[in-house]
Amino acid sequence: MHEISIKAEKLFDFLGIPVTNALLLSTVVTLILVSFGFYLRKKNTLAPGRVQNFIEFLLEKLLNLMDSVLGSREISERYLPLIATIFTFIVVSNWFGLLPVVGSVGIVDKEHWTPLFRSPAADLNFTLAIATISVFGVNLLGAMSLGTKKYFSRFFTSVVGPLEFFSEFIKIISFSFRLFGNVFAGEVLLIIVGFLIPYFVPLPFLFLELFVGFIQAFIFSMLTLVFVAMAVKEEAH
Repeated sequence: MHEISIKAEKLFDFLGIPVTNALLLSTVVTLILVSFGFYLRKKNTLAPGRVQNFIEFLLEKLLNLMDSVLGSREISERYLPLIATIFTFIVVSNWFGLLPVVGSVGIVDKEHWTPLFRSPAADLNFTLAIATISVFGVNLLGAMSLGTKKYFSRFFTSVVGPLEFFSEFIKIISFSFRLFGNVFAGEVLLIIVGFLIPYFVPLPFLFLELFVGFIQAFIFSMLTLVFVAMAVKEEAH
């Protein structure tokens, strides 16, 4: 059985930057999503096909959900790119982390075997990066909506201000460890079950992790949506 490691394993250096197996898979996911986005843009027509219809159906459902939180279709469409991008990137990364090549294909260096791919969210650096982008993005959107001086003045009140400022860092930590803990625990579960009872027995756990990967992406994006609504609440009203 492959040694379970909390830290993502380093594969090689690229321009002085260490590339880990989690970073490699997240890069692959990014390239696939970008390529798919360009493909959809090229194939976008007024008479949509099945793929475009399905994508538009998903976007409409997401906009309806955002409307219930933000209270306005105009505001929902404005912040759709952030929420949809976070959800799509996390859920696809989680599902790619469940592919058979993840954890089973690797490289040998000095008699040490290292898996070539690792689920991105099973690396705390990945979840910290996504959480930082989410929290800073929320504050940036709030400042753009309400004005920089008006928005950031809440951090400089006598009593509540320092607590508000500290809570932003708590959000990053909470986001990061929630996503990391659930995905890493699922990865460990699949490794142990697959080693002890191989073949068809791990399949129910695999389907469970598919569901968990979706739910974690949904929770992360919905929390970001709620924080966006709080940041621009004066505009929504």
